[in-house]
Amino acid sequence: MEHFLDGYRRFGDFSGRATREQFWMFFLFYIVVYIVLSIVDAFIGFPALSGLFALASLIPHLAYGARRLHDTGRSGWWQLIALVPLVGLVLIFFLVQKSEGDNRFGPAPGHVASPSVA
Repeated sequence: MEHFLDGYRRFGDFSGRATREQFWMFFLFYIVVYIVLSIVDAFIGFPALSGLFALASLIPHLAYGARRLHDTGRSGWWQLIALVPLVGLVLIFFLVQKSEGDNRFGPAPGHVASPSVA
C-alpha cells in the first residue's frame, strides 16, 4: 500500500528512479482497486467510479513508469512504444529488467553500500 500512496504523493515527478518492487506493487494495487470499482460500477449501472479512478491515476502511473525505465537506464519516453500494436509488448520486458546500478538518472534506489571485507 505504501508504494501505491507514494505514486500519488509524487504525482507529477518524472525524475529519479523506482525499483521493480515499487513499480509492480503500485501496478498491483491499481489493478485491484480498478477491479473493485468496476464491480461497484456494474452494480450501479454506470461506469463513473472506475473511469474517474483511471483518469486520476493516469499521470501517477506514467510518472512511475518513467522512473522505472530510468532505473533500467532508459528514457521515460520509451513508454510511447506501448502505443504500437504487438511491438509495445517490449515495454513489459523493459519494466521487468533488473536495476542497472548508478546511471545518468541518479544513484540506484535503495542501494545500500556493502560493508568492506578486510
